[in-house]
Amino acid sequence: MPVLLCAQMATAQQTAPTVSTQQSVTVTTTVEPIPLSENDRALTVIDTQQDAILVNSTEDFLRTDAALDVQERGPAGVQADLSIRGTTFEQSLVLLNGMRINDPETGHLNLDIPEPIEAVSRLDVLHGSGSTFYGSDAVGGAVNLVTLRPAMTSAAMKLGFGNYGAEEQHLRSAFAGKRWAELFAGSRDVSDGFIADRGYHANAVSSETWATSALGTSDLLLAMSDRPYGANQFYGPYDSTERTKGWFAAMQQQLGERTAASFGYRRHTDLFVLFAGQPSVYENNHITNSYEGAVRRADAVGANATVSYGLEFDGDSILSTNLGKHARNQGAGYANLSVRSVPGAPRLSFSVGGREEVLSGNGSVFSPSFAAAYAVTSALRVRGSVGHGFRQPTYLDLYYSDPSTVGNPALKPESSWSYEGGADWNAGRVAVSATGFRLQQNNGIDYSKYSLAAKWQANNVASLAYTGVESSVRVRLSAAQRLEFGYTATRAGAPPMGLISEYAFNYAAQNASAMWTGEFKQVVARTRIGVTQRTQQTAYPVWDFSIARAAGRVRPYARLNNLSNTGYQEIPGVVMPSRTVMGGVELSWTPK
Repeated sequence: MPVLLCAQMATAQQTAPTVSTQQSVTVTTTVEPIPLSENDRALTVIDTQQDAILVNSTEDFLRTDAALDVQERGPAGVQADLSIRGTTFEQSLVLLNGMRINDPETGHLNLDIPEPIEAVSRLDVLHGSGSTFYGSDAVGGAVNLVTLRPAMTSAAMKLGFGNYGAEEQHLRSAFAGKRWAELFAGSRDVSDGFIADRGYHANAVSSETWATSALGTSDLLLAMSDRPYGANQFYGPYDSTERTKGWFAAMQQQLGERTAASFGYRRHTDLFVLFAGQPSVYENNHITNSYEGAVRRADAVGANATVSYGLEFDGDSILSTNLGKHARNQGAGYANLSVRSVPGAPRLSFSVGGREEVLSGNGSVFSPSFAAAYAVTSALRVRGSVGHGFRQPTYLDLYYSDPSTVGNPALKPESSWSYEGGADWNAGRVAVSATGFRLQQNNGIDYSKYSLAAKWQANNVASLAYTGVESSVRVRLSAAQRLEFGYTATRAGAPPMGLISEYAFNYAAQNASAMWTGEFKQVVARTRIGVTQRTQQTAYPVWDFSIARAAGRVRPYARLNNLSNTGYQEIPGVVMPSRTVMGGVELSWTPK
């Protein structure tokens, strides 16, 4: 939670939608315990406002980072999973303004984000274990959605139509005053589905208000979502239906220049019917509630160091027709020292931190981390880090039961150590980043069995290691054109003899991405080719293209996804759509 924190940060000197590693940032709402420019870790910052008309979802933005494996069951945030550096979908933490929105029921719903993409300014992605900063779930890494504080009064509306009965309507209105600002956003994405029982309705709405007083900035965020969809193939060859709803409220308050307090509440419901229209045959209804709060402070230590520290608490509960009624909570304290320049060795920087998390019913977990970097030249920088990660089982891991799957109340929390070393070279128009990593897990949780006739059961895997490399290249061809390339390769240790794994060994062994963006005479275009090869499967390419008018009050646009018409599955057994086309117009207004 603390690193990429809690509210609005503006990236300075950012020249491309995806920027790796070191970024200078300015905190405009709350104290930032560990600035991005000081943590000496592998990072990606994805600008979601630049050429935003070309992209319609958080998942599509995340695909621009080859270290992230997005596994969708359907578009528009319909039950998508996120894997970082080969880890399972439950080992990636998702935050909104630095506050947890991971679902305690199941990691399948971690990307069920209540905030419309129009209200998000950027995505901060931490690669590798981050439990020192965030607590549970940040084993493979973390993604923080940072909302957009408007700099000017404006309004925009987008209307689009496509094949398979697809429609999209998005709205954003903003007001910016001297002492307060307001942003309202709403989105509606619907489709009849490309095959039977795969239609969806994805709706989200949010309101965020900022006010400045003698104490500092106050930030109030309210958001909700409603997503009913057909779930054919999601859990087998059934005409299933599912509907998720989410409510999120967060309040953050500066208490002077160096201290900040925050509180958040999330409610989420998940209604699943195995046979459409026949809930009496098999139905699951899950209701989860989560809350969290924190007080944080950062103090300067001399001219080149900062010490950050704070206290946090959070808890969650579930009321479920299948899982029963359960609740848990935990509290944590953390501290981190960041030294930007070591006396006597000004090119050397480092950070060291630790977090003690006290868990209800499961003792406590200590998560230390250390990172360092050395500037070899003004353009070349080398870095390395080591950190601890952990994850508590979800309620589904512990208590779920159906004819083919059973939970395990005796599960232990996962623990891991992450090691990485890398280098970053930035020569202005060309920037190159490369990182080698290893993630060593103990008691990793996976659904597995030893015979085809047996049930899937949640079990602790004694030891599991992921080793790999990730790289990116950015090239600015001109003021109006840029190229971006990314490649990540991951390999996991072999499973125990005879073990059949459901999730842990469905990782992307290789993931590559190439993207070009250009603007000519007020027309902006983007094309991206992604190639993914999952372990023990054949690689498949997916080619997307989008084009739009970049200026003016009336901005036509068109998006073509899967131009290659590839037949593929990101999750085994769940077929993805063939070629899709969406076209429409965005109407934009700003006062003269």
